[in-house]
Amino acid sequence: MYKLILAEDEEDVREGIIGQIDWERYGFEVVDHAENGKEAAELIDRLLPDVVVTDIQMPFMNGLQLAEYIRSRHPGTKIIILTGYDEFEYAQRAIKLQIDEYILKPFSSQELIDVLLKVKGAIEAEIAEKENIHVLSEHYRKSLPVLREQFLSSLVSRRLRPDEIAAKSREYGISLSGDWFQPSVISLDYIRGPAAAGTEHPVSLRDTGDRNLQLFAVLNIAEEICMKHGFGRVFIHRDDLVMLSSLAGKDESEMTGRTLEVLEEIRQNVQRFLKLTVTIGAGTVCRTPAMLFHSFADALQALDYRLILGNNRVIWIEDVESRTSRLPVYDELNEQSLIRTVKLGTVQELTDIINELFGTLDGSQVTANEYRIFLLEIITSILRMAKESGSETNELFGSGITSLTDMNKFNNMEDAKQWIIGVCTRLMNHIALERQSSYKQLVEQAKDFIKSHYHESDISIGKVCEHLHISTGYFSSIFKKETKMTFVSYLLQIRLEAAKELLRTTELKAFEIADKIGFADPNYFSFCFRKKYGQSPKEYKNGARGG
Repeated sequence: MYKLILAEDEEDVREGIIGQIDWERYGFEVVDHAENGKEAAELIDRLLPDVVVTDIQMPFMNGLQLAEYIRSRHPGTKIIILTGYDEFEYAQRAIKLQIDEYILKPFSSQELIDVLLKVKGAIEAEIAEKENIHVLSEHYRKSLPVLREQFLSSLVSRRLRPDEIAAKSREYGISLSGDWFQPSVISLDYIRGPAAAGTEHPVSLRDTGDRNLQLFAVLNIAEEICMKHGFGRVFIHRDDLVMLSSLAGKDESEMTGRTLEVLEEIRQNVQRFLKLTVTIGAGTVCRTPAMLFHSFADALQALDYRLILGNNRVIWIEDVESRTSRLPVYDELNEQSLIRTVKLGTVQELTDIINELFGTLDGSQVTANEYRIFLLEIITSILRMAKESGSETNELFGSGITSLTDMNKFNNMEDAKQWIIGVCTRLMNHIALERQSSYKQLVEQAKDFIKSHYHESDISIGKVCEHLHISTGYFSSIFKKETKMTFVSYLLQIRLEAAKELLRTTELKAFEIADKIGFADPNYFSFCFRKKYGQSPKEYKNGARGG
């Protein structure tokens, strides 16, 4: 089913269109409808429809303004314009907006169905072009030379000398110039539910169950988007994709801003065209290609936060972890596993990790010094994590050990193992509480800012995030999780509550109140007030004052 939103200000026309067509029969689902352009824009941002059918004349934002909004935010969405005869020439001049179809009023249900089927065919043709399994298989066989891909992988998987990087990049014709560099890892989310892999004639890329083929399809989309923007280089690394960004002359924030925008576009296009989802971790910005190895470890760390934040999103490491006093990157796999589990795992996963670590000693002959060094490495890792999270080491370690020299007080290896599990469990709980507390603090700061600036007509989620120094994608996720509503809904609620207070306590007119609470259009204020409270501002004012 393709999702569709209908925007039409005349209620009888709107209900007539919805009621006269068997949408499911033709492969569509009307997920919502709007009676003005602004309401439609909010629905489109939230529901991400495949098709928008909109009248050209509507209050607050007309059909062409809505089309311009859609093209800037959701370029893949199909747009069908409903236009009267006297508006047709005006609509035709909007060709630069790439309107997909026009329907001239008055029109019959069959005329609309014919146009919908035409648009549906265009959508399916686009999907088929990107999802053609046989073409992708052939393209995969003839992909980039192995040496080039191995070199790019080596940039993020191990340390390379600057002269080696320069020599190989020249040899393979890869440009690595710039003042700033940033790696990101794009990971396919695993598909839940019954697998369709192994069927004789798979009907879609999703059904094949072929992860390599799916990964290559994502690579094609990512390469197209990077080429369109002239920004970033994408390649396959192990079972994921990596995007390397570079930028010359700009500051660090410009680098990250462009990277996150491109990554979000990749994520949306993969979901739209392949019906697959990806989670993306973005690393820290570094000054030279030789530092990409360290930054890529940060990108992997960011990716691990999908266990908390959920998948199908872009996660920037700077959003989820404070990097003011960054710890050195650990090279040992067991240390990385321990750190990752303490920060993001469960108690059972922690116990398994510790058991596995100590299991390597049980069957081997180790000296007392080797055993003490082994414990010292683990305890040092815990101390570093505790310091990074702001934990009190006395509360964390308890009375079982007061200094690193007290390691000799353990009766046996099992005692040491259980003590470490206990310390790590307390640290896990502290980190989880601190993270939840930081979420609440962040949302409270956002609420305070909104309450102080709601009267400004240009207040936006971007301004709030600029004030808080975080990215909009991360903020949206946290804000909705904590408040159970979107930023737009919360802002509207604050404004309308303020309007009620002004209506009860002042003699201001509705248009004056609209201006005071940040509405540029007093008619839109009245529309929102009536929709929220079931009566006009004037009716509310009269009722509040007893007539």
